[in-house]
Amino acid sequence: MTAGSSAQDGIPQDAAEPVPGAGRTDSGADTHFGFRTVPLGDKQRMVDEVFHSVARRYDVMNDLMSMGLHRVWKDLLVSRIRPPKNDRPFRLLDVAGGTGDVSFRTVEAGGAGTRAVVADINGGMLGVGRERAASLGHADKVEFVEANAEELPFPDKSFDATSIAFGIRNVPRMDKALSEMRRVLKPGGHCFVLEFSRVDVPGLDAIYDTYSFKAIPPMGRLVTGDSESYQYLVESIRRFPAPELFAQMMREAGLKRVGWTPLTGGIVCLHSGARI
Repeated sequence: MTAGSSAQDGIPQDAAEPVPGAGRTDSGADTHFGFRTVPLGDKQRMVDEVFHSVARRYDVMNDLMSMGLHRVWKDLLVSRIRPPKNDRPFRLLDVAGGTGDVSFRTVEAGGAGTRAVVADINGGMLGVGRERAASLGHADKVEFVEANAEELPFPDKSFDATSIAFGIRNVPRMDKALSEMRRVLKPGGHCFVLEFSRVDVPGLDAIYDTYSFKAIPPMGRLVTGDSESYQYLVESIRRFPAPELFAQMMREAGLKRVGWTPLTGGIVCLHSGARI
């Protein structure tokens, strides 16, 4: 693991810097929704509306926005999950897993004993995921469960690994989600968080910022008929805590051996921690 460095991303300082305690239950009655401050109790409904709006074209937009790189990042995540190649039973819980990308990759990489559960609060995303599972022949290996990341409906110590890819920044109380992901882990299991981060390559930060704010919302309008949802998604990336702060949140959730690996110049970080 390596500790990444953060870089200024070319937007106003108050928006670029992470909010101390962001995503924690002790941060007061308000939270952020993109660059807006909203009541904590309203954020989940607002996030749900975003993903209901884009569910059918979500995977297409992921390819377009990332120029296909999201596939590489998810493959790297699965290589760290390391599902066994043999028949040994192995269960992954993919939180906010929506349309099933990470779960499908995991069962394809693993042996006959590998299974995955997708937990997502958004029924529209789960519906698309179930259709994809059937078309790919994974319906018997990947289960879809409507669930809140802050209150996972699974027993303690029931999964070999937990993951969340590009979803934790949308959870109102990130600390609760991390604690829940640790709770359902078996001792020795690992929790993985793949999330956008801070570009740490001089020059790339300005290019990335311009692309994010000038190209992605219009692209969203063209492909999904919705630019506002993608404006929120771009803004939410800038409000996500820097790697050092997020690593501390993972430690406070009870995870050990916490670290992170910057990917693609820091555009994305792969965070990990273990239940000991």
